[in-house]
Amino acid sequence: MWRIARLALLVVGAGLLTSCATVTTLQAQITSYGQWPAGRAPGSYAFERLPSQQAQPEAQQRVEDAAHGALAAAGFSLVQPGAQPDVLVEVGARVTRFEPGPWADPWWYGGFGFWRWHRPWVGPYAYPYAYGSRPVTDREVGLLLRDRASGAPLYEARASSDAYSNSTATLSAMFRAAMADFPKSSSVPHSVTVPLPP
Repeated sequence: MWRIARLALLVVGAGLLTSCATVTTLQAQITSYGQWPAGRAPGSYAFERLPSQQAQPEAQQRVEDAAHGALAAAGFSLVQPGAQPDVLVEVGARVTRFEPGPWADPWWYGGFGFWRWHRPWVGPYAYPYAYGSRPVTDREVGLLLRDRASGAPLYEARASSDAYSNSTATLSAMFRAAMADFPKSSSVPHSVTVPLPP
């Protein structure tokens, strides 16, 4: 019975490693608000920073760099030096890493080291806690597009996701997910899947 349990553990572990190694997409929950004017082309844009963002220019620059691809995919172009943009864009990102612990792992049984998926085959045998101890990265990004001339907000979009990695490529995919519905909007949270940059 112990051999069967160990074999099952190895098979499931190998499956998890294989799936992690071949992840090429990101799934996120998105919401969007506002009405992009009918017939208005996306046009050019420039980033606008809040005072708190101005106090951390390097960190904010990384967030803005990650958002360029999403804006380009929606049809926007970065304003040329010395020219006035059509829209001003505010972007923000929140990235939180945490250790979920056994109580947050759906496979954990009772919090005493019993893996739930062992029960049908070999009973509640204890194994070292491994899968649930991986740190989780909780991410959220947001964009606000305003008309430069009037200052009126035109479009707001947000995306949230959690996974076991946090990279610039992942942040870029988050912004692409946030702008996936543009120019339409939907305040009802819904899921979208976007490719991760190579």
